[in-house]
Amino acid sequence: MNAVAFVLWVFGAFLIGALPLSVWVGSLALGVDVRAFGDGNPGATNVYRAGGRMTAFFALFLDFLKGALPVGTAAYVAGINFPLLAAISLAPVAGHAFSPFLRWRGGKAVAVTFGIWAGLTAWEGPIILGVGLLVGTKLFGANGWAVLAALLLLAVYLAAVPASLLAWSLRPASNWLLMTLAGNLLLLIWKHRQDLMHLPTF
Repeated sequence: MNAVAFVLWVFGAFLIGALPLSVWVGSLALGVDVRAFGDGNPGATNVYRAGGRMTAFFALFLDFLKGALPVGTAAYVAGINFPLLAAISLAPVAGHAFSPFLRWRGGKAVAVTFGIWAGLTAWEGPIILGVGLLVGTKLFGANGWAVLAALLLLAVYLAAVPASLLAWSLRPASNWLLMTLAGNLLLLIWKHRQDLMHLPTF
């Protein structure tokens, strides 16, 4: 892949991630600005707080697709491999977290993170992240520590369970997966920094 094509892939993935779909869904379906609710985050959680359970699920699914579609298309349709795939994978997360459509104040990028790992690993990443998030929420509450626990569990899984050991695994056997996860982790630590400034309570 030449440099121009690579930049276009990364830029396109960033723009897809930057689309404030939850804000638009809240405005169109509920007639409200979801940023006026809860923590002011432009994400599906505040769509739920605004009063729309099914609308929130739809917004969550759209945010998931913002990560899954560009990464899955790059990996399985265009055949793009690491290390280029790492940059393309992180682009939707960065776009959601720092959306130019919202004056660079985006969401916390949890649903998009689930999406990119679906694009990279099919079912494996989202299931491990889901288990980690569930356990983390039970231990720490629904906050940044729970998100951190989910990402760390995925890191342990990727390091301890090589794809070659699993006949059903679709993830590439590459150390770049852990490098991608490291970048993902840094982005989410920044977005959840307010939560992480306080020690978790059990």
